[in-house]
Amino acid sequence: MIKACIRVLSLLFAVSVISFLLVSASPIDPVQQYINGLGTAVSPQQRAEIEDYWGVNEPPIQRYFSWLGELLHGNLGESAIYRRPVGEIIGERFVNSLALMFCAWVLAGVIGFSLGCVMGMFQDKWADRILKKICYILSSVPTFWLGLMFLLVFSVWLKWFPIGFSSPIGVLDEDVTFGQKLYHLILPAFTLSLMSFANIALHTRQKLVDVLHSEYVLFARARGEGRRTILLRHGLRNILFPALTLQFASFAELFGGSVMAENVFSYPGLGSAVAAAGLNSDVPLLLGVTLFSALFVCVGNMIANLLYGVVDPQVREVVE
Repeated sequence: MIKACIRVLSLLFAVSVISFLLVSASPIDPVQQYINGLGTAVSPQQRAEIEDYWGVNEPPIQRYFSWLGELLHGNLGESAIYRRPVGEIIGERFVNSLALMFCAWVLAGVIGFSLGCVMGMFQDKWADRILKKICYILSSVPTFWLGLMFLLVFSVWLKWFPIGFSSPIGVLDEDVTFGQKLYHLILPAFTLSLMSFANIALHTRQKLVDVLHSEYVLFARARGEGRRTILLRHGLRNILFPALTLQFASFAELFGGSVMAENVFSYPGLGSAVAAAGLNSDVPLLLGVTLFSALFVCVGNMIANLLYGVVDPQVREVVE
């Protein structure tokens, strides 16, 4: 556990250095973007005061260590767009993003694993060929385009789902019911789940095909075991671990895809916040979300390592 914590801290430090260097090398002037957001004229003296307050004229190394010192004290800075502490914005937006990513993550795992089992059991038959083509197509389609198509079909034409947002327009947050939030969550979550379910399905199919061609499965068939029994007694045990690995490896992919999905569906999560921060050069918010996303992925991988030990005791011995 100590080694894992050291690795996480080292990764976060590396991410903070690289992110700060990239933000510093950006051609967008954050001070000018901040002034443009004010909507009022600013004198040269006032601009100089803003630059001194933000420390943009200081050397990058000095600015980095000043920011790092504030970070170690729990201060992520203040967002230039929202005029609020970055920590508060991340806390509020992460609740929506977590609900979106969790639903998409569960859908991707369930759909991908189920379809992979179906394709593996019916190898080279019509069901396998059709599902493989669907998986290949979906794995190559951009998320934003897929989201736009779903909006056009299910929201505009069929009117089954709302066009966007996480709650009905004109309703106060305290008056929004769980059913309404879930109703607004279905379409973006399903869109986001299609990013990773194809990879899980194809990989599960291949692993199951390898298992079905093994000698012990051939012996099981010779004993008269049916297709369902072979899948339950021999197949699932051997394909669950690779599927679990891919499922948790999709954390980073889902976090990146949520940026596109949240912007397409106008969903108020971390993805839409980081997109706005990037377009407006909101440096504190960009750095805060980047560090938080790296920490989120690291925690997901640590949970995956713990679950590996539950699935396979031999892996538990290696991890320990």
